[in-house]
Amino acid sequence: MVPQSERRFLLALGERIRTLRRARGLSQEQVGMRSGIHRTYISSLECGQRNVAIINLRRIAASLDVPVSALLDFARDP
Repeated sequence: MVPQSERRFLLALGERIRTLRRARGLSQEQVGMRSGIHRTYISSLECGQRNVAIINLRRIAASLDVPVSALLDFARDP
């Protein structure tokens, strides 16, 4: 079982990825194709269901054309 504080972090990260993706008009499939990560994995990240590896964060950030730090800045606007 994931501790509540970690669950909140994963949910916030997922929401941040979703917000950035939508702001760029991209589908989960498009982000998946750009990053080399399967669409269902992107979906599970956005739902806070995965503890993502840092290399995958790097790939997702590149596919969204943002620095990795932008994925972790939950207070930043897209």
